[in-house]
Amino acid sequence: MLTRDPARPDAAAAGREPALPAGAGAGTPASWCPSGAAHAPESLVLGVRSGLDGQVTYLAEAVPAAAVLDQIPEDIEPRRILRFASHCVADCANRRGSDCTLVERMVAAYPAPAGTVPRCHLRAGCQWWAQAGVDACRRCPALATRHPADDELASLVADPDVTPEQLAAWTAARQE
Repeated sequence: MLTRDPARPDAAAAGREPALPAGAGAGTPASWCPSGAAHAPESLVLGVRSGLDGQVTYLAEAVPAAAVLDQIPEDIEPRRILRFASHCVADCANRRGSDCTLVERMVAAYPAPAGTVPRCHLRAGCQWWAQAGVDACRRCPALATRHPADDELASLVADPDVTPEQLAAWTAARQE
């Protein structure tokens, strides 16, 4: 169920975005978080973290999280290996008014890779897309909901108290 068919043409490149599973958007808020909770009732699996760099490889179709969570061994935190999406919530630590500060930090911290924008199941209702557009989409595969403790940059990006200016200063100090 979580396999990706490499022979299948990319829907975004073909001029259309893949759809959410039937009923996933029906009667729900328009704002989705692409780094969401695994166990929320509406949660979807968007992709699998893969490779040495832990980049997200997006699935051909989003899968309801409830359909796969019981397949993950108990001693593995699901967000370490899968990318989930769920509705944005008012009490999120990354929320400032109606904005997401996580996407602001992500855009400030990670360089945008060249190439096409990745396929996305959420784009029409994605908070990051609404807020930062293609700048967020290009960086989205690099972000992990749960990251290794020794990844200092990822830890800073995930910290709601860190500002984009602090990230820029941290990055500049590493380049000296």
